[in-house]
Amino acid sequence: MPSISHNGEQLTSIPVRPDLLPAPRNSHADHTSISPGEIAIGVVIGRASEYFDFFVYAIASVLVFPAVFFPFEQRLEATLYSFVIFSFAFIARPIGTVAFMAIQRHLGREAKLTIALVLLGISTAGIAFLPTFSHLGYAAIVILASLRIGQGLAMGGSWDGLPSLLALNAPQHKRGWYAMLGQLGAPVGFMIAGSLFAYLLSNLSPEDFLDWGWRYPFYVAFAINVVALFARLRLVSTNEYARLLDERELEPTKIVEMSGSQGRNVLIGALAALASYALFHLVTVFPLSWLTLYSTRSLTDVLYIQVTGAGLMTLGVIASGLIADRYGRRNTLGTFALFIAILSVFVPSLLGGGESAQNTFILVGFALLGLSYGQAAGAVTANFSAKYRYTGAALTSDLSWLVGAGFAPLVALGLSAHFGLAYVSLYLLSGAACSIAALSLNRALEIKD
Repeated sequence: MPSISHNGEQLTSIPVRPDLLPAPRNSHADHTSISPGEIAIGVVIGRASEYFDFFVYAIASVLVFPAVFFPFEQRLEATLYSFVIFSFAFIARPIGTVAFMAIQRHLGREAKLTIALVLLGISTAGIAFLPTFSHLGYAAIVILASLRIGQGLAMGGSWDGLPSLLALNAPQHKRGWYAMLGQLGAPVGFMIAGSLFAYLLSNLSPEDFLDWGWRYPFYVAFAINVVALFARLRLVSTNEYARLLDERELEPTKIVEMSGSQGRNVLIGALAALASYALFHLVTVFPLSWLTLYSTRSLTDVLYIQVTGAGLMTLGVIASGLIADRYGRRNTLGTFALFIAILSVFVPSLLGGGESAQNTFILVGFALLGLSYGQAAGAVTANFSAKYRYTGAALTSDLSWLVGAGFAPLVALGLSAHFGLAYVSLYLLSGAACSIAALSLNRALEIKD
């Protein structure tokens, strides 16, 4: 043991314990808190990247896949087949949530998120490089379906608990405002994806677009996934994030246990925002498919109208936060579900009319979607006690997408093509009715967290 000399005497030095030394001033461990603003940034980045992936595939399923993967069918049947594969991700999503919750329990949050986003990136990049039917035959369709399932599994697995954590850490009088922040990812993702496809359509010949141009948005989606992965890991890997999750009991719970005690909350939470999820694809994917098949309009113009609508949706999402903080989330969701029901009555006359009427449906639909969808996250998180909130919020969101949106393009196009647009009205009206019924049964939706 080293010693020092003092007035000619040898004194034994006291050993230094590194664990008792103060952390360096600039150390990452010196962070003592994560503000709601920091959590909100993580939520917006994560959701925007996921929605961009989502809409790149959705738009391609209308403009590209019927021609390059189903050239042996008429355009209507080819589009319906494309929408069948489109729905696979929504079927796989809750399975991915359950599987990746198990991964998190064994390997931790960072490993779960990394594996999920790597799977999402591989699936997306795989579609970008996938040979078409003319090269691989039916094997190309099988691979496309497999990659789409991979996207769904990854979307379920990428749940990081940030929306729930944001809702719980937001100021009491600002929870509607903070709940809408993650929903901004939807219009932002659509504006980027729609603008990119519109640019390619207007600058490439139809042959070049279908040959190689359509692949570029998938390359971009892969690059955005990489950036989003590191941005989210930077927050998720902090000790403070882990502490906040532990304090709020935001940990995975076993599905059987949660279903037994929280099954009612999962069902009501899924149905409460069903009007929003039903409308979601009826203003994004379905009009594009309907106008492609039954109109001579320029698809570039239609995409730009939808991008403009996504801008209105952004404003609607923001406004929903202010409205919900003043009047409550349940009242906000219920009121705009009623407006969606009213809009459903005008679907045949607007979408079946001229360009002005079609544009009106798209723009009004997007604006109304923003006002309603902006609080869908609040409906998902508010019902659950702390112990079940992490898993319950994820599964409720998955079921909302599956029931409300997963089959919407397929059902809407199939019904309208064979029986008329009036059946699209009934489909949208049924979603609004389910939302209103669920909200009326669940007066405790706005419980204090």
